[in-house]
Parts: sequence; C-alpha cells; structure tokens
Amino acid sequence: MSRSKRTVLDALIAEATVDCYDESECVTGFYTMLEDNIAVPFQTVVLGVDVTVTGVDLTEDGQITAVCTRGKAKQRIPILDLPLPTPPPKGAEWIDAYLRWAEG
Repeated sequence: MSRSKRTVLDALIAEATVDCYDESECVTGFYTMLEDNIAVPFQTVVLGVDVTVTGVDLTEDGQITAVCTRGKAKQRIPILDLPLPTPPPKGAEWIDAYLRWAEG
C-alpha cells in the first residue's frame, strides 16, 4: 500500500473514531460513516451469484454487515468479507479504512 493511501485511510480512521472511548464505539463510528458515505444500491458477486447491496447494518454483537438481496432473498454478509465490484462504489474507501483499523 502506498504511503499516500495509508495517509488517506489513517485520516478516515481518525474521523470515524474521534471521541470514541472503546472498540464498540469505534465500530459504531465506522458504521455511521459507512451508512452515510457508501453509495447504495450497487451490484456485486458473492459466491458466484449476482447480488444487490442495499445498505449496511450493525448487528447486536457489533458486526458491520452489508445487506445483500437477490430477488426476495436477503442475506447479511460481514462488510469485511464483501467482494467489491470493479470499479468499487463511491465511499468504498470507508471499507478500506475499517479493514485497516480492524487489522490493528
């Protein structure tokens, strides 16, 4: 990863986690940024199946998930496991920042 990309991601991490006191608050900060900034809906492929990502959700156990639909079926996938399309949707840099933060 280039130095400039690390700098951008570190700035996003700082923005998402400002005033956070613990890990749970940090996750909530990233969830808020993802909800506000990722352009949905967008199409991607999960396990060889075309799906539409319609939003993000925060589970009771503190996991950020992508809400994926196909027809009437709906599945939540951890946002860090979501394969992104090329080009990625607007706001996908927030997923990259969350991944960098989560990897510590």
